[in-house]
Amino acid sequence: MASAVNCCLSSSCFTLQSKLKNLSLRNNINSSSYALHQNSSAFKTLSFSSNLSHNLFSKGSLSISTMTQNPTRRGIVCEAAPNKKADSAAKRARQAEKRRLYNKAKKSEVRTRMKKVLEELDGLRKKPDAQAEEIFPIEKLIAEAYSAIDKAVKAGSLHRNTGARRKSRLARRKKAVEIHHGWYTPVPAANAA
Repeated sequence: MASAVNCCLSSSCFTLQSKLKNLSLRNNINSSSYALHQNSSAFKTLSFSSNLSHNLFSKGSLSISTMTQNPTRRGIVCEAAPNKKADSAAKRARQAEKRRLYNKAKKSEVRTRMKKVLEELDGLRKKPDAQAEEIFPIEKLIAEAYSAIDKAVKAGSLHRNTGARRKSRLARRKKAVEIHHGWYTPVPAANAA
């Protein structure tokens, strides 16, 4: 019989190897485990199901106890339970997951609002007969995007430099569209001083 788990049903002798195929019971009779070994003489082999994961037992405990429901049938119950995570680690994991989802939602909102603004600006730039008044609804979208960026920075979902860079990107794109249509003429650098 191939034995991957050797148990000698006493409190001092218990070893668990990496793969679980069969359970072999050895008759090491001493005074403390005589009653258990007397009951175990009726068992030939016990086999584990093949779909058990042996990783389950790597950091856990395995307890074996005899059960007698019917006097004619005897069995051994093997229970395996992995060690539970510390409560503080479980709480930290829950908090981290909650923050991850919150930050993901904030970043997603920023990306969506920026995308809407950039699409509107591209559409306005490609329009040959665009009027200056058509920039006003886009300015409203830009204000909403700025608000979403500021809220994400305040919540800590975005770094403040990232927020500033994204707001600057929207402002530069708007100015490029205004220059393209002639609604805005930049002041030369020499005259600005």
